Amino acid sequence: DKAIILGLSGYEPDKIDPDIIDDLLLKVEKNKAIEISPKQNISFDYKKHLKFHKRKLLPLHSNGMRFIACKKDGEIILSKDFYSVGGGFILSHKKLAKKTIVEDSTVLPFSFKSGDQLLEICKSNKKSIAEIMYENEKFWQKKSEINKQLDFLWQVFKQCVERGLNTKGVLPGGLKVKRRAPELYDSLRNMPQAALRDPLTILDWVNVYALAVSEENAAGGRVVTAPTNGAAGIIPAVLHYYYHFCPQANIQGVRNFLLTAGAIGMLYKENASISGAEVGCQGEVGVACSMAAAGLAAACNESPEHIENAAEIAMEHNLGLTCDPIGGLVQIPCIERNAMGAVKAINAYRMACRGDGSHWVSLDKVIKTMKITGHDMQSKYKETSRGGLAVNIIEC
Repeated sequence: DKAIILGLSGYEPDKIDPDIIDDLLLKVEKNKAIEISPKQNISFDYKKHLKFHKRKLLPLHSNGMRFIACKKDGEIILSKDFYSVGGGFILSHKKLAKKTIVEDSTVLPFSFKSGDQLLEICKSNKKSIAEIMYENEKFWQKKSEINKQLDFLWQVFKQCVERGLNTKGVLPGGLKVKRRAPELYDSLRNMPQAALRDPLTILDWVNVYALAVSEENAAGGRVVTAPTNGAAGIIPAVLHYYYHFCPQANIQGVRNFLLTAGAIGMLYKENASISGAEVGCQGEVGVACSMAAAGLAAACNESPEHIENAAEIAMEHNLGLTCDPIGGLVQIPCIERNAMGAVKAINAYRMACRGDGSHWVSLDKVIKTMKITGHDMQSKYKETSRGGLAVNIIEC
């Protein structure tokens, strides 16, 4: 609801200052109007004009939204449907119904559509996955610009973690979920010697990073869609683990992490789905976990074979993961699930890199399996809050 109001007010998520959001929303609520330009306001009563139909679905996708513009007498002058199909991609009813998405015909230096193809390209050209991604991205812009954008993403990740670690309170929505990251962060800062007694304290740090970002997402803060908002805490948590706990960490490692994670994410987007509404949470947390495991392996200078293995292990053990958020809010179990996904990604990397890179199940096969599993999954387990934990918690 906040995002809709801000969008109608002309703000963009990557440009708005998060610190002014609450004041903007209060202004809309107080004035019962949205300023669509410096010289024009339109009547907008939050309680009257914004309606959630939790038990109704638009025809083409479970994540749908209908915008209606009316005259003062109520006559409809415009009505349009839009769908969020995962990973930040928004399609109109017309495009989704007619499947009129035009494929990019650009011929890249190293085009790939499968994990096997990517590995073969790396082998035949003696390049890492990150180097392959650099070469492809350089088709559109200079390497310095690519690095600038990668560094910007890293900055946004850090800012999001920082806000999440230092913002206390209760998350919006009817569940009254308390933010946990600030309290855990204070505990870890106040007991630095704990790591000397318990090596697994490092996992507490991974948890707090993931919780911080996921709680920011639940509160409507700025996050990086990686690959979705519901799974936005996993990649930054693993990146922070790399940067703070891996001795060889450096900014180029961060860039290699992001480029490699992006390559893996592309394979899921191309051959399966990154939408919880299509394939359940395996398409969100599962994919983010797989991307993070691959990214960490790349940042630590592992071979393409080890990277592919890490990505495969991470997804293999997320197969069948349902998306059943309580109350339709991205809070329970989503916030904790991001922390679990981050830890699982690190373990997948470690398991893969203790071996020689060879393994029984390929990344391509696990991606195919994930897609089939998602299609077999009942709709009540795919972001509808009509099954699983979303309904059983009420009985408890």
